[in-house]
Amino acid sequence: MVKTAYVGNMSHETTDDRLRELFAQYGEVLEVRVATDNYTGRPRGFAFVDMATDEATRTAISELNGQTVDDRQLKVAEARPRRRRDPDRDL
Repeated sequence: MVKTAYVGNMSHETTDDRLRELFAQYGEVLEVRVATDNYTGRPRGFAFVDMATDEATRTAISELNGQTVDDRQLKVAEARPRRRRDPDRDL
């Protein structure tokens, strides 16, 4: 089963490749998605990393949470399922 890690408090300089390199120390990385602004294309300071196993994800979270990367202390946790948006909220 694929587990996804949330990576927050990232430097805007941190790339997909840098995150892949960091997480690969703990297991197979399937995908890295750095969130970007829809209008400017600039990084938003967080990302999601999909790993091949639960164990690799837990180990990476444990080892990387609080680690300083590109002068920022990362916040790494298990990603939570995306909440459904309430269409009436914007009214």
